[in-house]
Amino acid sequence: MESVAVERSDDQGQPGGRTDERGADRMQVSRFESRLSAPAMDLRRIRHFVVLAETLNFRRAAERLHIAQPALTVSIQKLETELGTALFTRDPRGVALTSCGEAALAEARRVMFYTGQLRDTIKAAACGAAGTLRVGFVGSATYETLPRLVRRFRAEYPAVELILKEATSDRITRMLEEERLDVGLVRTPLLRASSTAIDILEMDHYVAALPQAHPLTRREILRLADLADEDFVMYAAEEASGLHSTAMAACQLAGFLPRVSQEATQIQTVLALVESELGVALVPSATQRHASAGVVYRTLADYPKAASIGLALAYLPERESPVTQRFRSVATEEFMRSGGIGATE
Repeated sequence: MESVAVERSDDQGQPGGRTDERGADRMQVSRFESRLSAPAMDLRRIRHFVVLAETLNFRRAAERLHIAQPALTVSIQKLETELGTALFTRDPRGVALTSCGEAALAEARRVMFYTGQLRDTIKAAACGAAGTLRVGFVGSATYETLPRLVRRFRAEYPAVELILKEATSDRITRMLEEERLDVGLVRTPLLRASSTAIDILEMDHYVAALPQAHPLTRREILRLADLADEDFVMYAAEEASGLHSTAMAACQLAGFLPRVSQEATQIQTVLALVESELGVALVPSATQRHASAGVVYRTLADYPKAASIGLALAYLPERESPVTQRFRSVATEEFMRSGGIGATE
């Protein structure tokens, strides 16, 4: 009852009550916390404060901090002067936190924690172990290459955020030059002039894709000339220039010009049109890894090496970031292990 009476009288403005003391403490703590978050605060002094608050002994705190005890004393005094309040009480029995010191300890620990996190993040980003990587890829890379690379890269560098974008090879090289991508998985050959560099990951060749009910499916191996009288689903010349040029060249080297009935940009779309019985097509052999029930693939015994295709990693050397270098390194190791890098056929 007595304490209630005192609090009530203090609320009415009478001097000397407990609430005035609490209010003064709260105001002091509030001023301290606002100064603690000021941009000019010396992080070393905050660390000194945290260690001393944990040990409550100047000698042991100085030993943990690997500094002389007088230097620690001066550091704490400067911090208290800067904040305009005492953080510790000092008497013959030892050192103790003031109410302001107790209130600020958790916040000071949080400052040190996030400072350490920021330092670690910057170090990781500087060496390519953290950050963001924007990866462009052609649709056919999803059959095997992209999953292999992404799976391994994420396992080795989990702190890197991958942003994946599907596009054609020509579009990927443009986006690299416009700095909208960091690296890209593209089909070769690339016919558009570009400042990008490429690392060949794997070489490939075309196979024939036929509708399931096509008479030529009765034969296990075909020659290109066997397709001379067929309607073709062909790659669009502008959007898929590399695939278009190599497919056309392969047919011409076999002695005929393909009769184009339909055009498409993505290999998946070409296969869908073949399955719809709109024609036959030449597609990368890697496509066979994910066969469709309505499409039959046949090897071409006389496929010319001059019309070879490939899958490559494109990037801009002069703007290559540490995380891009890490991705290229993973790709090189992954495909060297399987014989892809440097293969000629």
